[in-house]
Amino acid sequence: MNMRPQVKKKLRQLRRWRIRKKVNGTAVRPRMAVKFTCEHIYVQFIDDTKGMTVAAVSTLSKTVENRDKLAANKTSAKIIGKAAAEAAKAKNIQSVVFDRAGAQYHGKVKELADAAREGGLKF
Repeated sequence: MNMRPQVKKKLRQLRRWRIRKKVNGTAVRPRMAVKFTCEHIYVQFIDDTKGMTVAAVSTLSKTVENRDKLAANKTSAKIIGKAAAEAAKAKNIQSVVFDRAGAQYHGKVKELADAAREGGLKF
């Protein structure tokens, strides 16, 4: 069964909203939102009580080394996970709530989470 792109997009958005009802970030324990596109990886630490992004890292960030060679794959996910942990530590964040935005917890998402844990973040 083929699904129309509009229907797929709508179902993914509904899944995100359903998850967001349960996953909330605070100033002490912000939400670590992860987004994978076809080319890039984005990570944000969000305080939902204030509605502010505390810190952010992506494959486009100038602080990441060799950013022109990074893509949305497992090896880049490891690098971005470590960079996200460093950015969080710079803002005195030790523990986070992991928001994978409806993506399954394997492959790229798992590599990023494991690298962030190795960097010192607690989920």
